[in-house]
Amino acid sequence: MDTVKQWFNGLAPRERRFVIVGGVAALVIVLLMAVLPLQRSAAALEQRVATKRADLAWMRSVAPTLAGAGPVSDTPLTAESLVVTVDRTAREANLGEALARSEPAGQGGQRVQLNAARFDVLVAWLARLRQQHGIRVVAATVERTEQPGLVNATVELNAL
Repeated sequence: MDTVKQWFNGLAPRERRFVIVGGVAALVIVLLMAVLPLQRSAAALEQRVATKRADLAWMRSVAPTLAGAGPVSDTPLTAESLVVTVDRTAREANLGEALARSEPAGQGGQRVQLNAARFDVLVAWLARLRQQHGIRVVAATVERTEQPGLVNATVELNAL
């Protein structure tokens, strides 16, 4: 440290100012390089929290509707095939336009792909399939779309 002090004191006054200004500028640049990315990350996280809060508020508003759907049935109420029941009930639930593809899956199962389906309608439809027809969800993949409330989903169903 003494060597640095001796070197600094050995500089001309103009050189000392130049070193001080350069040091301050370098310090400001280093701080900005550390602070700006942190600020961007914080803003992104704040946006994510706001989105999650909005999703939670929506889920809480829909929960009473889903909770009042009635008891779950393990036996089908109709003699329709799984394909016919799934197609008919999806259309009754206003998911007809969202139905993109339906194909057999596993033993007696059916895989249904829906594009741009309203999430709340999709969840209510799946609950109704389980409760009224004894059709359960084996697997599901749900991805949000650019439009709020709309999802793309692939659901594998199986009759009990």
